[in-house]
Amino acid sequence: MVLASGAAGPLNPDAPEPLWAQVADHVRRQVAEGSLAPGARLAPERELCLDLGVSRVTLRRALGRLVEEGVLTASHGRGWYVGTAAKTDWPNSLESFSETAARKGLAPASRVLRADVHPATLDEADLLMVAAGAPLFHLERVRLLDGGTVGLDYTRVPLAVAPGLPDADFATRSLFEVLTEAGREPSRADTTIEAGPADARVAGLLEVETGAPLLVMTEIVVDAADTRLFHSRLHYRGDRYRLRTSFARGAGGGPRPDQSAGSTGSQTPDFIER
Repeated sequence: MVLASGAAGPLNPDAPEPLWAQVADHVRRQVAEGSLAPGARLAPERELCLDLGVSRVTLRRALGRLVEEGVLTASHGRGWYVGTAAKTDWPNSLESFSETAARKGLAPASRVLRADVHPATLDEADLLMVAAGAPLFHLERVRLLDGGTVGLDYTRVPLAVAPGLPDADFATRSLFEVLTEAGREPSRADTTIEAGPADARVAGLLEVETGAPLLVMTEIVVDAADTRLFHSRLHYRGDRYRLRTSFARGAGGGPRPDQSAGSTGSQTPDFIER
């Protein structure tokens, strides 16, 4: 195989490995060696096809596999880009954004959009099981990993849970950490995840196109006494968050006693940083 430049190419058409897999290995190796830097844009498809001596179908299959692996990201109409980090498995346990990022060697950061106190509406009071009009701390942050935008987090906390919340700097502090210091450690999260399109505001904050697919997570977090600590609504970029789920059946072939209809069993989220 010869590149358009006349240099020996990286592909071997006589090898048992299909050409698309060889292309994927070649690009993966260039990323690992640093020849393709994080965030770099790949050459146009026509140029890559010419250099590698493959069809566009073969090239796109290879690059698509690398997107699935988190090595690359695709931007419609703009091309293919090298990701800033590989996919990261996150555990099936209740950890804060900051705790898990630090454990994985990633740098978490937040851009605080609001941090203020307002009286609870009737709906909010019902949601958090407080009296209507009770002060709620509203916290909205854009969440980042290694400088890349990952999600938008809007959280409401009864101020009685931790009266010092308005004094904390949530650009650097973890909400879990502040609550734990106040003696109200989060113990369990009841979570719902669904797909949804980004509206104009969320799209701008997450640096995606309006209507781009997002994973929307709604959480109610409680302490060991089942007291509701906070309610969160999080929007994660669809290209940077994935939920892996395992399903299990009991020994008799039916659902396990601890699983109700629609239960998803154990769940492990992945963040794919770009």
